Amino acid sequence: MPIAAKLYYFCHEAEAPASPPLILIHGAGGSHLHYPPELRRLNGFHVSALDLPGHGKSEGLGRQTIADYVQIIQDFMDAINLPAAVIIGHSMGSAIALQLALDAPDRALALVLLGSGSRLRVAPAILESTTNEATFPLAVKTITEWSFGSNAPDRLKELATQRMGETRPTVLHSDFLACNNFDVSERLGEIKIPTLILCGAEDKMTPPKYSKYLHKHIPNSELTTIEKAGHMVMLENPHEVADAIEQFVEKLP
Repeated sequence: MPIAAKLYYFCHEAEAPASPPLILIHGAGGSHLHYPPELRRLNGFHVSALDLPGHGKSEGLGRQTIADYVQIIQDFMDAINLPAAVIIGHSMGSAIALQLALDAPDRALALVLLGSGSRLRVAPAILESTTNEATFPLAVKTITEWSFGSNAPDRLKELATQRMGETRPTVLHSDFLACNNFDVSERLGEIKIPTLILCGAEDKMTPPKYSKYLHKHIPNSELTTIEKAGHMVMLENPHEVADAIEQFVEKLP
C-alpha cells in the first residue's frame, strides 16, 4: 500500500475520472480492512481506504477528538491531491465524515454514513475496560459481541476479534473518548449535500433509531436499513451495501 500524510492507504482505480472519488474511513480500533473488497474495489470508482494514525499499518498515535481526526483526513486529501470527495464513514468514521461536512463543507461532495449517529456515547464499562492491557481483552470481547447481527458467521466474528485485539489499548481508548465527546445533534440541518444513511436492523452499538434521527434532521438524506445485519453491516452484507453505495453515487450531480 502507498503512504500519504504518514497514513497507509489502499487505492483502487486512481485514474477513474468519470466518477467522484470515494474515501473510506473506518471506525474505532479498526483499519481499512473494516471495509470488504466489494467496497475497497468498487468497480469504476476511485477509492481510497486509509488507516488512521496508530491503526492498521499507520504509525503514530490515535486522536482523542473527532476534530483532530477531521484535520488528519484533510491533510490526507491534500497529500493525494483530492480537493473534495464522497466521504464514507463507519461508526467513528461516520462522526469524522459528519464533522468534516460541517466544518469543511467544500471538501465533501456527499456523505455515506454506516452505523452512525449524531452523538456516539460509549458505555462506561467499555471505556473503563480499554484503559489498560489487563482488561483490554474484555473490551474487545464485548465490542465484538455487540457488533454483529444474528446471521454473522462465527469465522467473521473471530477475525474481527483478532484484528481489534491487535490495536493498542491506548489507541482504542482514545477513539472511544473521541466518540463519547462527539455530538452534532444541533447542527445536522447545516448539512446540505446528498447523504446516504445505512444501518443494520440488528445494530446494538448504534441502533436504527440513531439513523432515523439523522435521516429526519439532514435535509437531503435517504435511509436504507439492511435486514439481519448488525453494526458491522458492510462486512455482514457486503454486496447489498456496495450496491446501495454505487446506486447512490451514480445519482450524484
